[in-house]
Amino acid sequence: MEWASYGRRRVYDSPWVEVWLDDVDIPGVGRIDHHVIRMPKPSVTSVVTNEAGEFLLIYRHRFITGRWGWEVPAGWVDAGEELAEAIAREVEEETGWRPGRVEPLTEYDALAGISTMHFTAFHVTGCTRLGEPVDVSEATRVEWLPEAEVVRLLTSGGIPDGPSHAALSFYLGPYRIAHGKA
Repeated sequence: MEWASYGRRRVYDSPWVEVWLDDVDIPGVGRIDHHVIRMPKPSVTSVVTNEAGEFLLIYRHRFITGRWGWEVPAGWVDAGEELAEAIAREVEEETGWRPGRVEPLTEYDALAGISTMHFTAFHVTGCTRLGEPVDVSEATRVEWLPEAEVVRLLTSGGIPDGPSHAALSFYLGPYRIAHGKA
């Protein structure tokens, strides 16, 4: 079943988020105003690994949820920037490590029922240490963690961030199975 759309009106917008009311007809429900959150910039995320099988994660506080947790490097794509360039920039700014190789991992719609938030995840390898992170507002700690610790964090709530959860879970499961690395 596909919804019919009869127009939309903007309720709020900023460089970071837009809120719209779409006039839609939902089969079996009727015509309603449906809230839609649009993200004006594409989002990128990464799973950064090294030859020892460790994962590069950042530890930070998220104001909105009031939670501390581990996350993968991620961010928004600037105007005119390629997705792979954006994640390479984000990894370097947030961690102090320069990516060597950046390869597509997966894509997904984070909140498909209400938002256009679309993530493209990359697998980053061959990093070179440059020094301390440039963007000091991103993380309290930056660490290489062994796979067993990442799995423990995923299953215990230590990685509460959705994009981090999705990218790491995809990498540890379907990606490795599809590439004969499981």
